[in-house]
Amino acid sequence: MNADAKIQRRPSADGASVPLFPLANFWLFPGRDEPLHIFEPRYRRMVEDSLDGQGHIVIGTVAEGHESELPGAPPVYARAGLGVIRWHERLEDGRFLLVLGGIARVELVEVPSPHAYRLVAAQVLEEPIPPHAEVAQLRPALLAALARGVPGASLELAKLPFGQLADRLVLQLALPHRCMQALLAELDPLVRARIALDEHGRRKN
Repeated sequence: MNADAKIQRRPSADGASVPLFPLANFWLFPGRDEPLHIFEPRYRRMVEDSLDGQGHIVIGTVAEGHESELPGAPPVYARAGLGVIRWHERLEDGRFLLVLGGIARVELVEVPSPHAYRLVAAQVLEEPIPPHAEVAQLRPALLAALARGVPGASLELAKLPFGQLADRLVLQLALPHRCMQALLAELDPLVRARIALDEHGRRKN
């Protein structure tokens, strides 16, 4: 899978579709709760429609170089984050504050939408289960690296699955756009962990 691959369109949807919320320089990783402020009218409608259903929204990262196209329909990467609305507040003027929880990596195909917002078919992607010996070797290093940036969070971090630990370190490092997208697209948690730890080690030195 090319991490730079852009979302494709197809003429008809197979099964349920999910609202697409394009954002620039933003990646929704599984296990992360992200606060969002929804103010554009079409996306207010998107939230209202989502709340009437399962509350699912896909965050599609806008392809690099197309950030200025956000008012329209910018291209987004084909691998993205599926989220669920965990909390919301509708403000008096119709805007929404919400917390979107990342639940899965997904592969997207855009489908026709009768709404002002876009819809996608989202295939959930499962990451491979890494060998126990390699997890046992890398997990302490991930915890140590994360503890340096988030003092006092060791107990919470220790409960996280290995893949989510790797993703937390990726987010903490605030890597360049292409690196972030490549690591969101990467399913193997060992690959993500090693890249994040290597980068963390370079910054320490």
